[in-house]
Amino acid sequence: MRPRLPYPRAGAGHTLLEFTIAVALGLVVIAGAVTAYRSQRQAFAYAIDASRIHEAGVNALTLIGEQIQMAGFIAADDPSTLSGPPIFGCTAGRPTGTVASLTCEALSNRSDGVAVRYRGDADSTWLATNGQVTDCLGQAVGASPAEVLNRFHAKASSSTGEPELYCEGTGKLGTAQPLVEGVERLRLRYWTVGAAQAVDATVLSRERWEAVVAVDLCVLVRGASFGRRVRYVDCDGASQTASDGRVRQAFWRHVVLRNVLEAQP
Repeated sequence: MRPRLPYPRAGAGHTLLEFTIAVALGLVVIAGAVTAYRSQRQAFAYAIDASRIHEAGVNALTLIGEQIQMAGFIAADDPSTLSGPPIFGCTAGRPTGTVASLTCEALSNRSDGVAVRYRGDADSTWLATNGQVTDCLGQAVGASPAEVLNRFHAKASSSTGEPELYCEGTGKLGTAQPLVEGVERLRLRYWTVGAAQAVDATVLSRERWEAVVAVDLCVLVRGASFGRRVRYVDCDGASQTASDGRVRQAFWRHVVLRNVLEAQP
């Protein structure tokens, strides 16, 4: 009599080898998904930072450029004259001093500064709620027409430590307020009548500011820190390496002083 063979057990479990392979494959899939998620998240963060840098650069160029274009403006029916030059700049410093006699105060970040002067009225500025002419911060200056002097510079905020574009207007002398966050440095060069090239503010004597007809404006904007070494081109056209892990981008604009140019012989 032959021995009876045992029947296979129903629902037999997987072997240890099969279980190990399944776990390994699962870990590979999870690791791939996590890596893809991190890459996508990082790429998204880079894109957001690049968008913020571009927005800050364009806004800063627009704000300062529009003011420079206004330099020297006096309405045709306004018999008054300006108390100083239409434009005045500082190399590695910001314009300070009285409205009629501007001087330069050095900045630790080596950023340039510029002051723009014109006669404001209902057409050249937004009027305040009381009907007065306003400065770069929307502060009331005086009844129309009134002389406006707006001073721009860039420096780190005393509260956040982040670089910002500041403006000090005639409406509240001695008090500058931030306009655009991320602007680390301003760089300005000036074209005078008949000049072959633009020059720094230090080259111009006090009486030569009346001869300025155009400005080469550059703003350097700093982004968020991602802990990586980044190369960029600064406002002087030189290639630099950022050791603090922050992306930087320079934005340029050539601005003509329309009112001053028309007044030149």
